[in-house]
Order: sequence, then C-alpha cells, then structure tokens
Amino acid sequence: MRTIIITLLLVIPSFLPVISQPKYEIRATWLTTLGGMDWPRNKAGNASGIQRQQKELCDILDRLKAANFNTVLLQTRLRGDMIYPSAIETFAESLTGYTGRNPGYDPLAFAIEECHKRGMELHAWIVTIPAGNARQVKLQGRNSVVQKNRKICKLYKGNWYLDPGNPETKEYLSRIVKEITTRYDIDGIHFDYIRYPEQAENFPDKDTYRKYGKGKELKQWRRDNITDIVRRLYADIKAIKPWVKVSSSPIGKYRDTNRYPSRGWNAYHVVYQDAQKWLKEGIHDALFPMMYFQGNNFYPFALDWKENCGNRWVVPGLGIYFLSPREQNWSLDEIVRQIHFTRQVKLNGQAYFRNQFLLDNTKGVLDELKENFYTTPALVPPMTWMDSIAPSTPTLPEMQLLANGNIRMKWQTSVDDSGRPVVYHLYGSDTYPIDVNNPKYLLETHLVSTEYEYAPGVPWQQKRYFAVTATDRFGNESAPLELNKASETDMPLLNKGDRLYLPVAKDAQSIVIRNATGEEVWRTGYMQQLAIGQLSSGFYTVHIINKGGQSVFAGTIIK
Repeated sequence: MRTIIITLLLVIPSFLPVISQPKYEIRATWLTTLGGMDWPRNKAGNASGIQRQQKELCDILDRLKAANFNTVLLQTRLRGDMIYPSAIETFAESLTGYTGRNPGYDPLAFAIEECHKRGMELHAWIVTIPAGNARQVKLQGRNSVVQKNRKICKLYKGNWYLDPGNPETKEYLSRIVKEITTRYDIDGIHFDYIRYPEQAENFPDKDTYRKYGKGKELKQWRRDNITDIVRRLYADIKAIKPWVKVSSSPIGKYRDTNRYPSRGWNAYHVVYQDAQKWLKEGIHDALFPMMYFQGNNFYPFALDWKENCGNRWVVPGLGIYFLSPREQNWSLDEIVRQIHFTRQVKLNGQAYFRNQFLLDNTKGVLDELKENFYTTPALVPPMTWMDSIAPSTPTLPEMQLLANGNIRMKWQTSVDDSGRPVVYHLYGSDTYPIDVNNPKYLLETHLVSTEYEYAPGVPWQQKRYFAVTATDRFGNESAPLELNKASETDMPLLNKGDRLYLPVAKDAQSIVIRNATGEEVWRTGYMQQLAIGQLSSGFYTVHIINKGGQSVFAGTIIK
C-alpha cells in the first residue's frame, strides 16, 4: 500500500467529488467538560441551573444528530475528578463552579439517556494518568488521589500524575472502570493520556524502576507498564459488559515510518505508548489517534495506522481547532482532504477535536460535513471479533394509515442469542425491494420499541416502502423484514401537476381528499381523471369510497 501513497496525495484536492456515503462509519466528537470548554457553560447551582445545563447538552446532541454523527466521546474523568457521583473521586468543578459540589443530578446518566434517545453512542472519556495541577489538587483537598493515595502519584513539572510503574496504579484505575461499566449503560470507555507525560525521559520514577524494573531496559519497562494497564482495564471491562467498546487516543504518529520522520513527537519512543501492539494483541477495540497534523505529517502516518490495525478499528482524530484564526488558521481544504483520504484507504471513520469548533462551524466545517460528507446516517460497524451472530429477523409486520396521514408500523420482537434486548433500524424507499445496504434509505436508527409512527419531515419526502432490521449490542444486523410489499399498502403518487389520475376501482362511488392533518378538503364523485388546480400547494391523501360506504386508501397528491 505504501507504493500508492504519493499518488493518493496528489489526487485528493478539495474539489474532488465526494466519495459515496458509507453505511458503516464512526463519526465522533470529543465533548470536553474540563473548564466547561464544550459543556457545561451553565452551572447547576439550583433547579433552574440544572434545567439550563441539561438543555444546553440536549441542544448540542440535537445538532450532532442533525449532522448524522453517531458517537459522542464525553469527558467523564477530568483531572482526578468526575462528572458523576463516584465513590472513588469527587465531582468536577465545571459542573457547579465548585470542586466537590453535587450538581443535583447525575450528568453521566443523563447524557447516556439523551444520546440513546437520538440513536447515538456515548463513550465515557477517561483522562487516565494525569491527576491534576497544583490548583486542582488543592481544591480537591482530602478527596484528591494525591492525598488519599500519595504513593502512586508523582509530581512532574508542576503537575501530578499517577505512576504507571507502580502496580497499585493499575488497581486504582481498575476500580474506576469497573465502577463506570457496572453502573452505567455506556457504549464505550475511551482512554485519553494513557501514557507518560511529555519529555518523559526525566519522569521521576527511578525508585519505582528499582523496585519493579526486574532488569528490563527503562524505556521498554515504561512501555510495558502502560500496556499492562491497558491489558488489565480491557479485561475488567469485557468481563462485565463484553459489548462495551474499549479505545484510546494515542499520539497521532506511532513512530517514524520508512520514509517520513515523526520529528521527535511520537507515541512509541517519546511517551511510551505501544498502541499498535494493543490492537494486534486484541486488548483494544479501536484507536482514535490524535492526528492534528497537515500534509505529509498526516497522510503517511494515517496509512501506517491502517496497515497495522490488527483488524480492529482506527478512527483518526482531526484537529479542527487548528482551523481557528486564534490557533493555526488552517484552511478548510486541509480537513476536507483528510476526510477524503480516510475514506479512500478505508479507515473506520473520523473524530473531531473539539466539539465547540465543530458546532461553531469554524471555517464552515459543519456545513461541509452536512452538505457533502455526512448526507446520510451511518451505523457504527459491528464488533465481530467479540460477537458475529446477528439477531433473528423481526416478524409479523403491521402497517396502518392514520387519519393524520402518518403511518403506524409494528413488528414482533427480535431475539438475540445473548438474550439481551436489541434495537431496530428503519429503512424507507420509493423503490421495491429496499436495498438495506444503502445508507440513503435509513430513516431511523436504534429504535427501542417495536412500534413506530412514521411522518416525513416534509411531504415530498414521503416513502412508499418500508423495512426494519434488528441489531444487537455488538452491531450485528439481522436480515430485513419488509413491512409492506409492492402490492400491499402502497402509497403511489397519483398526480402529475394539476391532474389527478385514479386507478380503476370496482363499485367506486366518490373520492375524498384529505390534507396532511387528515382534514377533509374535497369530496366529489368518482372519476379516473380529475383537475385539481384549485388545491393549494401541499401534501394530500386520496381515498375512494365504494357503494357500501367503505373507504379505501388510493394514494397521495403532492403539489
């Protein structure tokens, strides 16, 4: 694959036509809670403050949903503090304005529920090794890990860190991930800063090395320390909920490639992250490498991650904050080319750092995604290395046209081999049968109910045929159940402009036309052709009344 990289770089100008939309693609954003940088701006000091804080989050999630994002990486552990009521660490300052103060609700539980309502996954983002600067530790007081467990903490360049070489650090972090995984219906746990700090060669761990080094070379011992932590946390999480995705965000350059240097900043040599080993050993489900680089500091290293993914997921983190004139003032074309490239080499999606710059539409990045790259929904790929058995196909379809013009759909519950509940994806198309491999036909994802009332956003988006699939917690999707066929409950368009054409109907006596709210607007005797120029623009349903007084739905009018 390396032989094609230069060619790829030359053929990805920003004006290329957009690559076809994939059905499976991770579309993620880092939602930072440290200092309320992305959320929350409103403090939960009282009932009205809680309401404003929750509404603020819901507004963010609504906008992400509208842009067809499917994954939120929510910062859950910040710097030795949490956004949920933990028995291990105290509440974060950003929730209320005061370290340790209870916000009056559980922000993590609320965020999970709201993400799931919108068919999005929530991954608890854990800042792993840092324990806080001097101010943060002081504010946490007796509740800080530095005070409660001083022997696993090291002070380095004015900041406190957990000591990866002390075996008790692994136990401490294990308690945190077990607490989160057990208590919350999360979809993933995402480790940030699971490494040594910058300029780590001087990290003050000589005493730990003497005690636990066991004759290993120092740098390899440090790499092994981080890998041992990763291995333990992966096993802990999977033992509780095997469907929870385990990921991290390593430094964007693993190490020097054959042709391109990392310029002194890489995961393997500088901060002792052997992240490619984690994928190949199977102690990670995904990596979100922080690839906040331009040009040949991006493409060769993205390709290197792809070539060494071990059949797990790699989702490059794109540094959209550098679009800001206050940062490096990148042009939008830089990000556009990177998205094209990640799709061309078949990486597993994109992640954006950070959410404020995304929703602020910095340099038009959100518009670009909505108009060109994320024009259809996408599903998170199935985690087949954990489970590859799809649930049973739903059964017993029912469809009913309601008086208001909506369609009520029902089906029988699907069964998964795990015995756990499934969710459903609804597809709609004007052609039969529906191609469920084409994401443009996805109408709704992650429905938890076996009943759904369909109403198009606008009348001219009304679909004629529908199908539903079931998906388990690992992302395995069943075969589709057709909710209607070409000969059943069809919704043909009956008009061409101002002319209505009706099918031959035995015993037909009259025609009733109703508007989108179900109100009757016109009744006349049956005829196969009818001028409808007097109808206002809009969406209508047409019903034929037979001589026995029975009403039969005939189709629709769109003007």
